[in-house]
Amino acid sequence: MKTVEMAQATASLSEYAQKARRGGAVVVTLRGKPVATLSAVPKGADWESLAVAANPKFQEIMERSRRAHREEGGLSPEDMRRHFGIRAKPRPPRRARSGR
Repeated sequence: MKTVEMAQATASLSEYAQKARRGGAVVVTLRGKPVATLSAVPKGADWESLAVAANPKFQEIMERSRRAHREEGGLSPEDMRRHFGIRAKPRPPRRARSGR
Protein backbone atom coordinates (compact mmCIF):
# COMPACT_ATOMS: atom_id res chain seq x y z
CA MET A 1 0.00 0.00 0.00
CA LYS A 2 1.30 3.40 -0.97
CA THR A 3 0.50 6.52 1.06
CA VAL A 4 0.77 9.98 -0.44
CA GLU A 5 0.15 13.34 1.20
CA MET A 6 -2.34 15.37 -0.83
CA ALA A 7 0.05 18.30 -1.21
CA GLN A 8 2.71 15.95 -2.60
CA ALA A 9 0.34 14.03 -4.89
CA THR A 10 1.90 15.34 -8.07
CA ALA A 11 1.66 12.22 -10.26
CA SER A 12 -1.21 11.90 -12.70
CA LEU A 13 -4.29 9.94 -11.71
CA SER A 14 -3.37 7.29 -14.27
CA GLU A 15 -0.01 6.73 -12.55
CA TYR A 16 -1.70 6.18 -9.18
CA ALA A 17 -4.28 3.91 -10.84
CA GLN A 18 -1.48 1.80 -12.34
CA LYS A 19 0.09 1.45 -8.89
CA ALA A 20 -3.26 0.30 -7.48
CA ARG A 21 -3.71 -2.19 -10.34
CA ARG A 22 -0.29 -3.69 -9.60
CA GLY A 23 -1.51 -4.82 -6.24
CA GLY A 24 -1.57 -2.04 -3.72
CA ALA A 25 -4.06 0.57 -2.74
CA VAL A 26 -3.01 4.20 -2.82
CA VAL A 27 -4.11 6.13 0.27
CA VAL A 28 -4.26 9.92 0.02
CA THR A 29 -3.77 11.76 3.30
CA LEU A 30 -4.38 15.31 4.43
CA ARG A 31 -2.09 16.36 7.28
CA GLY A 32 -1.39 12.68 7.93
CA LYS A 33 -5.03 11.54 8.10
CA PRO A 34 -6.48 9.31 5.35
CA VAL A 35 -9.09 11.07 3.20
CA ALA A 36 -9.32 8.89 0.07
CA THR A 37 -8.21 5.57 -1.36
CA LEU A 38 -7.65 4.31 -4.85
CA SER A 39 -7.72 0.55 -5.20
CA ALA A 40 -7.95 -2.01 -7.97
CA VAL A 41 -11.36 -3.31 -8.97
CA PRO A 42 -11.68 -7.06 -8.40
CA LYS A 43 -11.75 -9.11 -11.59
CA GLY A 44 -15.33 -9.76 -12.68
CA ALA A 45 -16.83 -6.92 -10.63
CA ASP A 46 -19.84 -5.21 -12.16
CA TRP A 47 -20.92 -1.55 -12.00
CA GLU A 48 -23.89 -2.23 -9.73
CA SER A 49 -21.81 -4.06 -7.13
CA LEU A 50 -19.21 -1.30 -7.13
CA ALA A 51 -21.85 1.42 -6.79
CA VAL A 52 -23.63 -0.35 -3.93
CA ALA A 53 -20.41 -1.21 -2.09
CA ALA A 54 -19.28 2.42 -2.18
CA ASN A 55 -22.63 3.82 -1.04
CA PRO A 56 -22.44 5.17 2.56
CA LYS A 57 -26.14 4.44 3.20
CA PHE A 58 -25.65 0.82 2.14
CA GLN A 59 -22.59 0.54 4.39
CA GLU A 60 -24.63 1.93 7.29
CA ILE A 61 -27.44 -0.59 6.67
CA MET A 62 -24.96 -3.46 6.52
CA GLU A 63 -23.22 -2.41 9.73
CA ARG A 64 -26.56 -2.02 11.53
CA SER A 65 -27.56 -5.49 10.33
CA ARG A 66 -24.26 -7.03 11.47
CA ARG A 67 -24.57 -5.39 14.88
CA ALA A 68 -28.16 -6.64 15.29
CA HIS A 69 -27.13 -10.14 14.27
CA ARG A 70 -24.27 -10.15 16.81
CA GLU A 71 -26.47 -8.82 19.61
CA GLU A 72 -29.79 -10.53 18.87
CA GLY A 73 -28.77 -13.56 16.86
CA GLY A 74 -30.26 -14.68 13.59
CA LEU A 75 -30.20 -17.37 10.96
CA SER A 76 -26.92 -18.70 9.69
CA PRO A 77 -26.31 -18.81 5.93
CA GLU A 78 -26.80 -22.59 6.12
CA ASP A 79 -30.19 -22.13 7.83
CA MET A 80 -31.24 -19.62 5.16
CA ARG A 81 -30.28 -21.99 2.35
CA ARG A 82 -32.14 -24.82 4.04
CA HIS A 83 -35.22 -22.61 4.60
CA PHE A 84 -35.35 -21.54 0.95
CA GLY A 85 -34.27 -24.89 -0.49
CA ILE A 86 -31.05 -23.56 -1.97
CA ARG A 87 -28.08 -25.86 -2.31
CA ALA A 88 -24.69 -24.51 -1.32
CA LYS A 89 -22.29 -24.08 -4.22
CA PRO A 90 -19.49 -26.63 -4.07
CA ARG A 91 -16.20 -25.06 -3.10
CA PRO A 92 -13.27 -25.51 -5.47
CA PRO A 93 -10.56 -27.81 -4.13
CA ARG A 94 -7.81 -26.09 -2.20
CA ARG A 95 -4.47 -25.80 -3.91
CA ALA A 96 -1.60 -27.61 -2.28
CA ARG A 97 0.90 -25.24 -0.72
CA SER A 98 4.44 -25.39 -1.94
CA GLY A 99 6.96 -26.39 0.71
CA ARG A 100 8.57 -23.42 2.43
